[in-house]
Amino acid sequence: MALSPGARSCFNALLFPGVFLRVFMLKPNPNILRLGIPKGNLQESTVDLFEKAGWKITVNDRSYFPAIDDAAIEVVMFRAQEISRYVEDGVVDVGLTGQDWIQENGSDVHEVLEMVYSKATSRPARWVLCVPNESAVTRPEQLEGGVVATELVGFTRKYFEKKGITVRVEFSWGATEVKARLLDAIVDVTETGSSIKANNLRIIDTLLTSTPRLIANKKVWAQEAAKREQIENIALMLQGAINAREKVGLKLNAPKASLEAIVKLLPAEKSPTVSALADGTWVAVEVIVEEQTERELIPKLKRAGATGIISYPLNKVIP
Repeated sequence: MALSPGARSCFNALLFPGVFLRVFMLKPNPNILRLGIPKGNLQESTVDLFEKAGWKITVNDRSYFPAIDDAAIEVVMFRAQEISRYVEDGVVDVGLTGQDWIQENGSDVHEVLEMVYSKATSRPARWVLCVPNESAVTRPEQLEGGVVATELVGFTRKYFEKKGITVRVEFSWGATEVKARLLDAIVDVTETGSSIKANNLRIIDTLLTSTPRLIANKKVWAQEAAKREQIENIALMLQGAINAREKVGLKLNAPKASLEAIVKLLPAEKSPTVSALADGTWVAVEVIVEEQTERELIPKLKRAGATGIISYPLNKVIP
């Protein structure tokens, strides 16, 4: 049975009284944007991303209310599983959470930005159906009448219902991999698959691929122009920080006679900035390239006549 926003808030207040006492004591302020960020696995990478985007968030382990160096923003931390509900209910104006939890909660929110970042890699998270390596099961249909453990209960039930497979889906509070040998199968989340392999499990299907999303309360997005502009600004800067993660800047000097050969070595889609130097026979070249290509590109540039090559990290790349 679906809970109304008010009933849901009361239920959550029983589970997290400290957080909710503070949240509901905060008076609505049209000049303050309330931002929800995930506590737990994504916490460190989210704080790091915001710092690269231009906002320094300072987390106190004993508080759910981190400090931020922007007087117009207030930050609240929740579990990623809960954030879409609180954005929908207006407890926070904007938040970051996974597409998986938006779908699991059935939250009616405005999606501002899809982001590719995670706790360990830049890969999307995958919710996968797993069985022990020694299991005879190779297809979901073979789990008919079985028991499956997962944290993503609602979505998993819909998955089996669509396939016409009758199973009992049980909620798992954690250490889900261990339960694969106590029950018939599990549905768990993975980025690299390393924990699945480490626990001698085998993936037989992928239910959902999920990336983090910046989401906004629909009423705030539609009716509060100042807050919408703040949210759009945050989205722009976050995307710029994500774009910069796998890129580096290159600066170099080159004799004009070698410029054509050097430019041909640069990625075809990149148009370098070329500036004249005091010595009219030389130019300065600056370009942004993928970090993975840098180690092969720099020696080639050097052989082509480039000198004074400088490689530097980037905080933001905004098209």
